[in-house]
Amino acid sequence: MAGVIWIVALVLASFTVAYFTYGRYLSQFVELDDSRETPAHKYEDGQEYVPAKKPVLLGHHYSSIAGGAPIVGPITAAMIWGWVPAFLWVAIGNPLLGSVHDFTSLSSSLRHEGKSIGYIIGEYVGERGKDMLLWFAFLLIILVVAVFALVIGVAFNAYPSAAMASLIYVTLALLFGFWLYQFDLPFAAGTVLFVAGVFGSVWVGVNYPLALFGTQGAFATDESVIILLGDSAPSFLPKVLGSANIGAWLLVILVYGGVASVLPVWMLLQPRDYLSSFLLYTGVGGALLAVIVGTLITGVDATNPNTGAEITLNIQLDMWYGFMGDGGPFADTLPLMPLFPLLFVTIACGTISGFHSLVSSGTTAKQLDQETDAKLIGYGGMLGEGLLAAVSIATVAIIAIPAASGGIGLALPNFATGGGAILTALGVPMEYAAPFMALVLASFLLTSMDTACRLGRYMMEEIVGTPETTAEEFAANRYANTSVIVVAAFLLVYTGNWEDLWTLFGGANQLLAAMALLTATVWIANWDETKQLVSTGVPMALMAVVTICGLLWTTLYTVLGGRLLGETADAETELLAQLSAIAQLVIGLTLVGLAVGLIWMGYNNIQDVRGFGAGEQVAADGGEPDQPSDD
Repeated sequence: MAGVIWIVALVLASFTVAYFTYGRYLSQFVELDDSRETPAHKYEDGQEYVPAKKPVLLGHHYSSIAGGAPIVGPITAAMIWGWVPAFLWVAIGNPLLGSVHDFTSLSSSLRHEGKSIGYIIGEYVGERGKDMLLWFAFLLIILVVAVFALVIGVAFNAYPSAAMASLIYVTLALLFGFWLYQFDLPFAAGTVLFVAGVFGSVWVGVNYPLALFGTQGAFATDESVIILLGDSAPSFLPKVLGSANIGAWLLVILVYGGVASVLPVWMLLQPRDYLSSFLLYTGVGGALLAVIVGTLITGVDATNPNTGAEITLNIQLDMWYGFMGDGGPFADTLPLMPLFPLLFVTIACGTISGFHSLVSSGTTAKQLDQETDAKLIGYGGMLGEGLLAAVSIATVAIIAIPAASGGIGLALPNFATGGGAILTALGVPMEYAAPFMALVLASFLLTSMDTACRLGRYMMEEIVGTPETTAEEFAANRYANTSVIVVAAFLLVYTGNWEDLWTLFGGANQLLAAMALLTATVWIANWDETKQLVSTGVPMALMAVVTICGLLWTTLYTVLGGRLLGETADAETELLAQLSAIAQLVIGLTLVGLAVGLIWMGYNNIQDVRGFGAGEQVAADGGEPDQPSDD
């Protein structure tokens, strides 16, 4: 029986070669130059444009992009089609598609004053194209906030220890922000002190786990859970996924995300992401190291809490469950799931993710200290998320127990339980290792969720531009538009269900990735007619085709044919569920229409520009073209 070390070894080899070859080529291709002043320095305002040290910004960027999706998606895909298709899509697609996507999104924003991809596409195809892409992105932001807030709530319900630890490390991050930016105290000393505090929060969480109301978490019976608000929730509090505790955490998390998104980046975002990056690096790097050590030297010392069986580092999943997934453990509970195109929608992060283009061009580009930092942060950061996806596949591969609640119910216990079992190879006791991995998951999710709130605010401000009416002033107000995002996300979670949200999020997210690659291709085509368009154009075409097919399959076959017409599945009978299905159908088809329109506009622009002479070129920064350098 094959061991998970092969998953680790092949991914590390593939990504290392890609970083030092293709990553280097792309850096030269876009002509990164430290003599250029970055937007962070040019427009420094202490609020949004704030130059950050490379390790601090890498921590923020990595934490922001590596949310719950590269955990939930690869695990779900491995359980539906087998671990080999999921692994291959991550190992091959990440360096050739996803890392290119992140790097070019960051680079193009650097040359356009740190503006979003919506602004950039508008520079070349016009205001209408800009508004189309911004609205596309804004709708995705609401889905991201809804999905990630829900996963955090479920994580806190399953692991009350992670809830307490998360509360502590957010508090420490606030203090670290004042340490660095208000009191101007030493960075190195602060790192040692506050990182130690973050790891200490794991011990506090394990010994003093926290729930808001009575919890049915998997480890609750073994912990002295502090129930903050009582065993019974008031009747007006919504139950989400059947739990009032999840519903209460959902409200708290959404309020936190809204508040965090309007604070200056130095106060919480930068210090929190830097501190949490140590958790994330330890979780991902530690798991990778533990697989190697456990396979070659120590083995693991853990039992499955659900079955009592001994856990080993051998792969328990089948390599292949069939093109339709009809041989897998989910076969009896899912509709028809053809590998093409649904694999590319199910793994919504880990290989490529449109949300990353919003982070790269929304917050990261406003904090980049030097242009050459973009290689490590943009290209390398995405490779790091691919490592997280590989670790996620490894954790489910050694446990391989399906959960009745589907993707999210499966991902949470298996990532923490399998990841904790792997860490026992390094001598970490299982009773600490599993909650630690749950905290790693929560750290990813919290960062991505409140970053999404901030990005949604940026999107709306760019859509409105200079407000001229009362309605536009309301929409441009940071507190008002953040509230709209948070309320819409709550309603979407409360009235929908996980499977619908995940499919819609995955399709919208991957289609946005195609639009970001389209933006990069248009930028390069306008910049220099001698530049090749293959590196961005081919991934764009691939993602556009598979994602449009995936969204059409989901909206027409699953939603319209099943939930509404009752032909492919049982039809919805309750009014609220029917309205939810109609909304998902409309959103899915609207996203496809917007994407097709943008692709056509971008294609026409490229055709026009590549037909002009050199004198008609547009510079990489949107102004006059640069003169060739002597070197």
